[in-house]
Amino acid sequence: MATYGRHEQVASAFSTPASTTLFRRLSWEGTVPIEIRVDSKELPANSDRGLECYFIQAPRVSYLPLLIPELKRFLVDVVFDEAAGKAVKEDEWWFESEDGVLMKWHWPIGVLYDNHTISASMKSRATFERQSMPLRLTLHLLSPPTDKLLLSPSAEACKQAFMGQMKEADFLRWGNTKRMTGLRKAEQDGIWEGVKEHNFDDYWRVSSKITPTTTPTRPHSPPPTSISAHSRPPSADGNAPDKDGAYNVRSVPVRMYLPDGPVLQDLAPPTIDDGSPTTLGSFLATHLPLLFTQGRAKAYALIQGVVCPYEAEMAWLGACMAGADGWVNIMVGIERH
Repeated sequence: MATYGRHEQVASAFSTPASTTLFRRLSWEGTVPIEIRVDSKELPANSDRGLECYFIQAPRVSYLPLLIPELKRFLVDVVFDEAAGKAVKEDEWWFESEDGVLMKWHWPIGVLYDNHTISASMKSRATFERQSMPLRLTLHLLSPPTDKLLLSPSAEACKQAFMGQMKEADFLRWGNTKRMTGLRKAEQDGIWEGVKEHNFDDYWRVSSKITPTTTPTRPHSPPPTSISAHSRPPSADGNAPDKDGAYNVRSVPVRMYLPDGPVLQDLAPPTIDDGSPTTLGSFLATHLPLLFTQGRAKAYALIQGVVCPYEAEMAWLGACMAGADGWVNIMVGIERH
């Protein structure tokens, strides 16, 4: 499930078409409902045990460690007594789902929600479309399983993991990391602050320097009548190619999440040998042929909480519906006929 906020006009500082910015904002403003309940066995003495549950509409592009300051304020103000509030150590907090699955703090919240919802639909007779309940999490205050979490789920560790994902996506997209390494430290910090504060303009003010623009027309296509010649990039008029265009990247970084299964990482070329675009359907049929066939598909693809049509072009998805870290995250759900 995703909800979207007000769509404001974006400053002209972004050198991307208005339609691209619109879809990027739609993806950015997506949120998911989360119900967080503190493990009652770990609540300090004298806590108000009738208020240990907290509801939040969390941004899809955010991460669980970034919710901890808000959770801490709630618990200290409402649940804990004064002594427990002073002794709290949020660096030991960690999350698991209601069915005991450890929540990966370095996955975007939207990915956690979609992956859990699709996995839950496999275990019950409900389909994804009927899954509108909050993601129910248990917050543990003690003894984080460091062997499974790998690192302490702190905001700083989350930042380092996020920047690492951005650099990897930058390399796979362009064949080098010049765009990322060319950013000043203040700019790199600004990208993370945009995610941390859920500020679209601050994030894209820097990220637009490393993310491909989209061309309103793909190679060899006539320009759409809804876009004026003034707003079209040079490639749309058949002149100099748009070297930063979405159809001129080396590849689109993609991760495919199977329900209760592995995460598959691969590259999607923006076009195939004859110059036509690589579509979502052809990409999935190549990599998951048992689920996505030329006939009736046995699965569906969910990106940013949206069931995507197979005709969607991978270059467009990479420019408009990638996560804040630059990756196109495809949740694979199983159809029930």
